[in-house]
Amino acid sequence: MKILLLTPDLPYPSESGAAIRNIGIIRGLVDAGHLLTLASLAERPPDPDVNPLFQLCESVHTVIAPGHGKLKRLAGLLLSGRADIEFRLASAEFESALRGILQDESFDLIQFSGIELGCYLPAIREGKKNAKVIYDALNAEAELQRVVAQVDRAEVRRLPAAIYSAMQSRRLARFERAICRDVDATIAVSEEDRAYLAHHGGAPVTVMPNGIRASDYAPPPGNIRERRLLVFSGKMDYRPNVDAIEWFYRAVFPQARRDFPDCKLIIVGRNPHRRLGILGSDEDLRVTGWVESVERYLHSATIYIAPLRMGSGTRLKILQAMAAGCAVVSTSMGAAGLHDDVRGALIIADEAEAFARAITNLLKDDDGRRELGARAQKQVATHYDWSALIPRLLSAYAELGLG
Repeated sequence: MKILLLTPDLPYPSESGAAIRNIGIIRGLVDAGHLLTLASLAERPPDPDVNPLFQLCESVHTVIAPGHGKLKRLAGLLLSGRADIEFRLASAEFESALRGILQDESFDLIQFSGIELGCYLPAIREGKKNAKVIYDALNAEAELQRVVAQVDRAEVRRLPAAIYSAMQSRRLARFERAICRDVDATIAVSEEDRAYLAHHGGAPVTVMPNGIRASDYAPPPGNIRERRLLVFSGKMDYRPNVDAIEWFYRAVFPQARRDFPDCKLIIVGRNPHRRLGILGSDEDLRVTGWVESVERYLHSATIYIAPLRMGSGTRLKILQAMAAGCAVVSTSMGAAGLHDDVRGALIIADEAEAFARAITNLLKDDDGRRELGARAQKQVATHYDWSALIPRLLSAYAELGLG
């Protein structure tokens, strides 16, 4: 089967959740014998000699991602009546490249990843010939923004952000509905997202969670974790991640440090938001910024924390931490969408006091902590390794008469 895959960023290097998902899909489909053409927006031109995408795919097409500054995005939001995300990745150059690919080749399937690429659906429809079109929804975006607005409006200083998200949510619902009704199938990353997306009507919605190559995150033999080190990871200009750390630092961390004054926290991830700058004076906390590999931090962690209060989908950060053998403490929101067996291999706490108590209990119980990490590692390998997930994707294709 010939497949054209459109992605919002280059799947390798895998520096975002979308990229991690898409490189897994690419490798899985190639291993299954399918021929892939990739078209991606990229921050810089890739090097064909070192980037494995050029060996995996029949051809790779990249266009430099458009630069839409905050003022331009705000003007578009206020003046266009459309959601910001509708034109965030709009590029005349990418659309021209896409039309050229569709004119020169015929595909059995065209799959685009993320709602930002929905702006190219008219071009896809015009040039698709007999190809089926699938929307791989990385989030239920309208619902995500609704929850973000609900959390932000609880604090006066974040009311402007809450108003922005409320506007986005209403407009996104229209855009998301139009996409779901104009494709042949939609893929959701969790049952919760499936329910929201199915509410739009239109194409059938199937579930294929985010996944990882679990063996990539396994700690080395004889790995020794640091004493009383908490780790959080993620793209640190992403609002759900910023909110999670602000809440944890303000409401949870002080309680944990009362029992363990030597407790440390490391925040791992690129593009730290300026709001995190106020944490820099705390000698027990470190913000790394971009790192080449998150694995070494996961292997050092005593406990991995996921104090998320907003978001959707399956949290890749949690899958990575569990595959690395970490004991994980998460909120219900952070653990949303996970298989029941995997949820049973982490600790869930939503209130600040309960979250702090879960941390201190694990810090006191070395054997229990190691047992929880080992169980997490086993369950993630069983349910979220790509070897278990790609067959679900191929089944979704088969339902469209593809294979």
